Amino acid sequence: MKKYPPYRPGSRDEIDRLVAEYPLAQVVSSNGDHFVATLLPLLLERPTRDEALLLGHFDRTNPQVEALRRQSRALALFTGVQGYVSPTWRQTPRMAPTWNYATVRFEVEVAFDEDQDATREALERLVEHMEGVRRQPWSIADMGERYAAQARGVIAFRARVLATDAKFKLGQNERSDNFAGIVDELWKTDQEELAMAMTRACPGVDPGDRQ
Repeated sequence: MKKYPPYRPGSRDEIDRLVAEYPLAQVVSSNGDHFVATLLPLLLERPTRDEALLLGHFDRTNPQVEALRRQSRALALFTGVQGYVSPTWRQTPRMAPTWNYATVRFEVEVAFDEDQDATREALERLVEHMEGVRRQPWSIADMGERYAAQARGVIAFRARVLATDAKFKLGQNERSDNFAGIVDELWKTDQEELAMAMTRACPGVDPGDRQ
């Protein structure tokens, strides 16, 4: 009988979708003898097929800025859809509970850009990404004169992606009857995002394969 791993690395499209839908990431770096981390919304760019960059901005007063100037290597950790799976949702309840999730870890090299045009681009791109689905989207221009003063307090950066580690654990190793029960219970408990992600990741589950 074919055995399925509990997770898979995910395609480029799946990675891009996760970052676009869940842009808030933990940026983790070393500050000498300890680690520092900041939650930041980031945008993923792919200038070429083999190149990937993360665009973002820091508050200038954040001590991690100076730490990254000294040591530019960091991790950017994105967590997408996730949720607990109860054994009672399966036809085989003697199995252990688990947690389904989608996550992407980028190893990056951070480069800051002091140019105010770079700051404006980073802020405008993020606002457009987040506001684009709204009926009446807000824009930076709506700040008027207040923008210039507030923009001086942040600094833009692009982080070159050196390595990518993505894990999509979305029921790939579940039996078909168990998978259907889990998805059904997720819908009943208002966890439709996880239910849809599992269905998208595991189309056409065959009960003969997943035993």
